[in-house]
Amino acid sequence: MIKPGTCPTCLLSCPSTNRIPSDKAATGSMIEKRLPMSEHTKPVTDATFETDVLGASGPVLVDFWAEWCGPCRMIAPALEEVAAENTGKLTVAKVNIDENPDSPNRYGVTGIPTLILFKDGQPIAKQVGALPKSALKQWVSGNI
Repeated sequence: MIKPGTCPTCLLSCPSTNRIPSDKAATGSMIEKRLPMSEHTKPVTDATFETDVLGASGPVLVDFWAEWCGPCRMIAPALEEVAAENTGKLTVAKVNIDENPDSPNRYGVTGIPTLILFKDGQPIAKQVGALPKSALKQWVSGNI
């Protein structure tokens, strides 16, 4: 075990020690676990944004998120439910901002989660921050 402040490759040091037992440290943390994509949401990249979102025939709800973002993880099940309930009427797309920085920059995303609803290639509604499932469903239905 490395003592605090003695790591030769660390830029910062912390005077506290980790409270995770050393035999459990190798199992990984929750942050390291990837948020699974679902069958109802569509992963979108900077390279596919124009085709998948701006060129879509129907409305597209884009979730700008990151794996390390707690509120993003909290609304993921609600977004999955919205996507499942609106199959054929609405596409729910997910853009990982860490892997795809151009699209969020283009649309002024400064906090996550940010939801932007696109229709006919234009943003028509924007929501910054997590919403409870009922409020999310109401926001979506009021804008599509």
